[in-house]
Amino acid sequence: MIYGLGVFSVSVLRRVVAASGLLVLSATVSAAPEIRLVLQITVDQLRGDLPLRHMEQFGPGGFRYLEKHGIWYTNANYRHANTETIVGHSSLATGAIPAVHGMVGNVWLDRDSDTLVYNVEDSNYALLSANADVDKSSEIDPTQRVANSDGRSPRALLSSTFADQLAIRYPNDSKIYAVSVKDRGAIPLAGQSGKAFWFSKAAGEFVTSNYYYDAYPQWVLDWNRAGKLDRFADTSWSLKNAPESYQRLEQDDKDWETDVAGFGRTFPHPWGARDSKYFTTLLTVSPAGDEITLDFAKTLLAAEDLGQDEVPDYLSVSFSSTDYVGHVFGASSLEMEDNLIRLDRSLADLFEYVDDTVGLKHTLIVLSADHGGAEAPGYLQELNQTAQYVDDDVVSTNKLNADLRQTLSVDVDLVQTYFHPYLYLDRDLVRARGLDLATVQTALADLMLAQPDVAYAYTAQDIERGSTVGGDIAEFVSANHQGKRSGDVYVVFRSGSFINDFDGLVVAASHGSVWRYDRHVPVIFAGNGLKGKTVSRNVAPYDIAPTLAIKLGIEAPSGAVGEPLEEATR
Repeated sequence: MIYGLGVFSVSVLRRVVAASGLLVLSATVSAAPEIRLVLQITVDQLRGDLPLRHMEQFGPGGFRYLEKHGIWYTNANYRHANTETIVGHSSLATGAIPAVHGMVGNVWLDRDSDTLVYNVEDSNYALLSANADVDKSSEIDPTQRVANSDGRSPRALLSSTFADQLAIRYPNDSKIYAVSVKDRGAIPLAGQSGKAFWFSKAAGEFVTSNYYYDAYPQWVLDWNRAGKLDRFADTSWSLKNAPESYQRLEQDDKDWETDVAGFGRTFPHPWGARDSKYFTTLLTVSPAGDEITLDFAKTLLAAEDLGQDEVPDYLSVSFSSTDYVGHVFGASSLEMEDNLIRLDRSLADLFEYVDDTVGLKHTLIVLSADHGGAEAPGYLQELNQTAQYVDDDVVSTNKLNADLRQTLSVDVDLVQTYFHPYLYLDRDLVRARGLDLATVQTALADLMLAQPDVAYAYTAQDIERGSTVGGDIAEFVSANHQGKRSGDVYVVFRSGSFINDFDGLVVAASHGSVWRYDRHVPVIFAGNGLKGKTVSRNVAPYDIAPTLAIKLGIEAPSGAVGEPLEEATR
């Protein structure tokens, strides 16, 4: 490959050769098929080992296609501490760490307005569907209840994305779209120049905001009116294959699994009536969420004619079901096993459709995840391993304020709130009382370190001065620090320990930690003539955006810290 000349480098060289009469290179230049579509797939909470664990159960065309024809990086790890959905999706989009792209958590405290802010909320850009307000009763996504506005946009991102750079290179010509069940799974990947759609559980349809459109395209209206969800009504999520073929058949009924709104802990899991309150929520707690995302993405591909000319287009598809299944049932549950088998079939369906409409030789595929996930502590305890849920009293503002009052001899409450992974102080009150902010932060961190479930507690001053306590752990926490959004104390719980009370919903497992199981994800490039290869050296998902940029001969995103992966660009 000749770098820097873009996707048309070979054809340009041939024209130069023909015009000059030169024969140099004419017999030696090997042309890779032009890239007409970049298909970026993100599987929410797909820990790096999970697809390999179940490879023998997968059919052809999905993960096995990626294994045989893709460059599979088996040792890809994020190097930031807060492994949450918005953080990972933004890192995939920008090639940057959260300290640079700014998305330090699903929620952060905005110091100017003194309110908790949901990452992609923006009151300036309302949803186009009046009936699609944020579902405040969501049983599995408490962050949605934090949002102060139903409006959505990508304006909180502080770095450009790969999609933005593609739009700069091909203004008005490159078509850029992102789709997910989650708004925070679609919006970062579309960047500021593309268009994003996500699934509203309140409305039971895919929606967007007026940041992207003044009105829905007709094909979106048609999809939403087509009754796509009706086939799930009054039916159940059942095992796809014969029971005896499953590795985890004995894991079907465990005390630590969560029964969400009557969905149950054992197969079959009933979705309920079409008009029931939790019908759309339960769809997302199962592979059905990925299936409707796939259907919408295929409809988009056809309606918008993606990949049909020489200007490369971009489609991001973020599959969210694995995340919800992981939270509710755990990574080693029977539900997760069946979910992955069904995800594999969804991938095979998508690849076949893209091959029929665009051609896989003209499609560059990259698959990764926004984060991994912890095992359910109950499962690890069965194996005699140390793991436990953390009592949320550990970060109780009432308790911490009482302790700080005694420690600092003050008569006011200085701790404002905790929202993973940060404790926030009331800095105005700290100043008003003439207290030194660093001293208060240190006192608060010391209180946290006295808790047996806490491994590290870093103050903002520790981070900004380059603390080395904990080695790589300190580096990962620093990579998560953005001065205006990050809190006063970053709390790191022990490995295998986490708070499992999400606003009243007790979940089986979670993510968001600094530990390897939350940072390890697959990175796979395939299509466009790439040959199958397994690479085990340590790489990072930040490398994806620069690799895509090199492949398409465009500038990498403004904040990218990753390096192009040589096997995928060679």
